[in-house]
Amino acid sequence: MASVIGVGPWGTGTGRTGRRKRDSGHRGARGKAHVEHVIESEVIPRLLVSHDILPHSMPTGSGAVDPIEVAAFAPLAVTLEAHELLAEVEAFARRGLSVERIFIELLAPAARWLGDEWTEDRIDFLDVTMGLWRLQEVLRELAARYPSCGLGPCSPRSALFAPVPGDQHSFGAAMIDECFSRAGWDTELLLSPTRTSLLEEISTRHFDVVGLTVSNDCHIGPLSSLVTAVRNVSRNPNICIMLGGRVLTADPGLAERAGADATAATAIDALAIADRLIAPSVHVATA
Repeated sequence: MASVIGVGPWGTGTGRTGRRKRDSGHRGARGKAHVEHVIESEVIPRLLVSHDILPHSMPTGSGAVDPIEVAAFAPLAVTLEAHELLAEVEAFARRGLSVERIFIELLAPAARWLGDEWTEDRIDFLDVTMGLWRLQEVLRELAARYPSCGLGPCSPRSALFAPVPGDQHSFGAAMIDECFSRAGWDTELLLSPTRTSLLEEISTRHFDVVGLTVSNDCHIGPLSSLVTAVRNVSRNPNICIMLGGRVLTADPGLAERAGADATAATAIDALAIADRLIAPSVHVATA
């Protein structure tokens, strides 16, 4: 993947050499609130990642990631370039850990570490931004290098994932799309949809499930009308709608009030609920 092997989005000089404090334009209350929002809503999609996932519920693969290993790995998102970080992650894959376990037990806690370090003023704005970019690049490259066997073309399950229109934080939707794809679902991901483009896509293709992430309270108001519109335009009269993200973590009941079918706290729960949702006569489910 060129963006992993090559230069990052800010060109040269963003790695370990020539590093200096760069927070003068961001360290105020506005900048801190912005980064805290990004960490909470984009990088820690509670729909997908949780530290209380039971070992027997995890995808197959040998072993687990030790918290000591997470503590050693997390700072590397700041100090290493993306291709170097990928090499560190691949060592876990060679050890026999499933890619899904690496996503949930290594990459997600590393992202959470970045948020904690920012809150404690131990890293600056550019450190956080570049660290998040590197983790996302590693996620994409790892998924490409270790594709899931899935369930094959015989699986009829299909899903579309996207942030709600107007929400630019797409990491959560990207992560759940990857998890469902690796579980054998035929998935589509829209990273920055408008309401029109989202509804057009749903109206032109058959989807069993539509999953929307909600990371900002300002999007709660239009949520019910959006859910209704999804049902009205869907080519599947039995379309099932799942909502996730920071807002749903704080208020799981919002899914039912908005007219959706479910919300979930973890990737394992989301997959299990989605499987149940495409069965007949499913009511609102919350995990």
